[in-house]
Amino acid sequence: MNTGSSKPGEAAVAAHGATRDESESRDERGLGSRAPEFIKARRALHLSWQVGVFIVGLAVVVTGIIMLPLPGPGWVVIFGGMAIWATEFVWAQLVLRWTKRKVTEAAQRALDPKVRRRNIVLTSIGVVIVAVLAGIYLWKFGLVMPWKIKDQ
Repeated sequence: MNTGSSKPGEAAVAAHGATRDESESRDERGLGSRAPEFIKARRALHLSWQVGVFIVGLAVVVTGIIMLPLPGPGWVVIFGGMAIWATEFVWAQLVLRWTKRKVTEAAQRALDPKVRRRNIVLTSIGVVIVAVLAGIYLWKFGLVMPWKIKDQ
């Protein structure tokens, strides 16, 4: 299969008009397996290695999915599992690169002065609304503790 790269086990992926040389210099390690050479040299050992990496990554991803509704850093654990898979599988490397690019783009959009100004205005309006509602509640009902404690 022709991957468009002169190096074995690599696929040439140009990011937004970058040439193959620029993207290779930016990403020192190419796509593909990062298993030690003595493991890659033996097909059965390499296949066993890939199965092991897949099972460990799957366990971490499933743990992260379980943490989503429960207390815990679910998304961090899921991306940790994806990083484990990315040590061996090209598709996981591409997903992580895409995710990093999207997160960077979102961070740049969030730092835009217009967006920041809009977010500050909306937050201020929200704080004022909550303060007014709390003031109305306290004016109408007063500050009453929800429990009854008798003087002893």
